[in-house]
Order: sequence, then C-alpha cells, then structure tokens
Amino acid sequence: MIEHVNQLGGEPPHIGPSPDDSGPVVWAWDTTADTLGGHPVKDAATILDADERTRAARMIKPADRHRYLAAHLGLRIILAAYLNLPPERVRLTREDCPTCGGPHGRPATPDGPLHYNLSHSGDLAYLALATRPVGIDIERTPTPQAVTDVLHTLHPEETTELASLPEAQRPQALARVWTRKEAALKATGHGLAQGLTHPYVSSHPTPASIPGYTLTDLPAPHGYTAALATANDPE
Repeated sequence: MIEHVNQLGGEPPHIGPSPDDSGPVVWAWDTTADTLGGHPVKDAATILDADERTRAARMIKPADRHRYLAAHLGLRIILAAYLNLPPERVRLTREDCPTCGGPHGRPATPDGPLHYNLSHSGDLAYLALATRPVGIDIERTPTPQAVTDVLHTLHPEETTELASLPEAQRPQALARVWTRKEAALKATGHGLAQGLTHPYVSSHPTPASIPGYTLTDLPAPHGYTAALATANDPE
C-alpha cells in the first residue's frame, strides 16, 4: 500500500522526485477550495482547454461546476510542476480505446513520458502519476440501497462475499470492490463500458491479484475509499 498521499493546497506544490519504476506518486486535494496551487478556482477557465471549459459550462449546479473546475485545475497544476510547463500549456489527450479503437481510452499527455489518472468524488480529487499505465479511483461510501442495486452485477465471487456479510458491513465492502475494479479498468483503458463483472478484485481487506497489474488500496479520509492499479513492468 502507498503510505503517503501528497496534498495540494492553496500554495504552489512542493513536488518531490518524479515517479519512477519503484512506484507511482499520488496527490489529493479538496475540490471545494477557492484557491489551488496559487491559482483561484474562479479563474480556472483561463487555464483549462476548450473541452474542459465546455464540460464545466454544461453543469447546472454551481457547486458541481466548481468541483469540476477545481479537479481539473489541480490536475494541470500538478502535471505542470512535473513537466516543467505552465499549467495552461499542458496538453491532455486520450489513447485509443482497446475495445473499439475510439479516442476515449486512457488519458495521456504528449508533453512528457508520464502516465496519469484522475478521479474525483464528493469533495475530493485523487491523481496518480506513474511511468507505466495507471488507474485510480476514489468514491464516497455507498448507501445500503446502492449495495442492493449493484450486488448482482459484480463478479459471482464478489456477490457471494458481499451477500455473506452482515448488512452493516456491506457498504464498505462494496466500496472496496468498486474502487479497485474501476481503478483496474481505468488502468487497462477499458473503463466501465463492459460492465462490472470482470476483473475479480475481491471485497476482502486485501485486493485480489490481477494479471499484469498491481492493485492496492490507498489511504482515504473517513467516508471515502480509494484504490490504485498500476501496470507491472514487462518481463
């Protein structure tokens, strides 16, 4: 497990060494903050690209729009620090989807060798940076109704594991399954388009092994669960 998650606050980030083959780097920040990395969130439109601005403009609720702007502003600030670029100069692209070939696979930047992945939920954003394909996910603890809704869409072993738990323990166990599975699917570039059945990630405190990837749980504040998946070094 990664023991330390770097925190982005209102001041410019003090970054350490870049990610290397020994492992990824993870950052987190509060998406309700008014200032991130020395940049006011209200001025994020001057830094984000046209696609990001369009997506933000489509959000009806001001609070949702602010969280989205803060999440993507933080992403650019941190990437820029590692790439030695101004945040507005960082280019964000997508790899081809491994399922259909469309331009909506893993996120990428042509400005450097780093792989990255962003996730935001509630008031938090998590960002993973690595030298190999990586996926990250953070989620708020689901409700008991959410457990009922998705229970039978999971891998059969995960469904059995969750159903065998006392009802009060199921939301946290589902949170482990969901974040691990989404992190893994984001790392492969498949996303949730093919459903939640595979891969099997386990609801137990220790994640299951996934061929070709290392899956770990991340430290997260109370009420949240987070996980990280990183491609293994080719033999």
